[in-house]
Amino acid sequence: MTATPAGPSNDKRVLLAAPRGYCAGVDRAVIAVEKALEQYGSPIYVRHEIVHNKYVVQTLERKGAIFVDETAEVPEGSIVMFSAHGVAPTVHAEAAERKLATIDATCPLVTKVHKEAVRFANEDYDILLIGHEGHEEVIGTSGEAPEHITLVDGPDDVANVTVRDDSKVVWLSQTTLSVDETMETVDKLKEKFPQLVSPPSDDICYATQNRQIAVKQMGADADLVIVVGSKNSSNSVRLVEVALGAGARDAHLVDFADEIDEAWLEGVSTVGVTSGASVPDVLVEGVLEWLSQRGYADVELVKAAEESITFSLPKELRRDLRAEAAALSAGDRPAT
Repeated sequence: MTATPAGPSNDKRVLLAAPRGYCAGVDRAVIAVEKALEQYGSPIYVRHEIVHNKYVVQTLERKGAIFVDETAEVPEGSIVMFSAHGVAPTVHAEAAERKLATIDATCPLVTKVHKEAVRFANEDYDILLIGHEGHEEVIGTSGEAPEHITLVDGPDDVANVTVRDDSKVVWLSQTTLSVDETMETVDKLKEKFPQLVSPPSDDICYATQNRQIAVKQMGADADLVIVVGSKNSSNSVRLVEVALGAGARDAHLVDFADEIDEAWLEGVSTVGVTSGASVPDVLVEGVLEWLSQRGYADVELVKAAEESITFSLPKELRRDLRAEAAALSAGDRPAT
């Protein structure tokens, strides 16, 4: 379905957010799995979901990827890929112990946060990591300097935070959070620690910010906002919250069009549609088709930003990893 620029209101219409869907880090990670399967054949093991999207994971599984929770599940002498969310140094060590050839598909923006954590830890700062407990990205970043990092899970958690030295404290954040909630947390931290240092640049990624800005622009005009994304996708969950905060009467998260409840459309003239940063556009097209069949055929684009960022594929895809895995399994040192 082709979207047209926003124009006069109709009885039933769809406001389609732009940008939406795949960010550069997700695109890179998904292509990396596909390229690895193409170059090395199945199986390619992937530690945790490569990105947080049910459809993407199921599609890659059908192509030969095997997703595992722990490195210990990967047979010795195999190839394992680390997800876009990043892993702690201990995971790299575990892979080496198991003689695995590795492909690191960590998003470069997450890698930036890891490097910031290491640098500030080396300078003996206490690092306050704003993020959600148990999220893979938070686990990976915390693992870079566990003795220096304290997790701050939202503004209400600030009261519990203690540091060794008020003059040497810095904040970092999970990249997929709500911009508004993160800054609310930062403001509270600054009240408690006036000398709090900010990272060199905002850690919340450009794609997360752009998708939230687009939802804010359409939220006040939408009776209902449908966010396409999986429940374990932090940035998708945040889009629902942002839509409601922007004035949408109702907002829901769905993986697929058939999860939409027709009761949500009662009394609704304007439906906003967007998707999380790990969602392929085919799923959004399915939602637009579902809405069109119910009279919401007029699609107007709400454009917040242009995105042109791309990331190069992991360097490991330029090597013969099957040969490396065999050499590691045999106890030889592979060429680098």
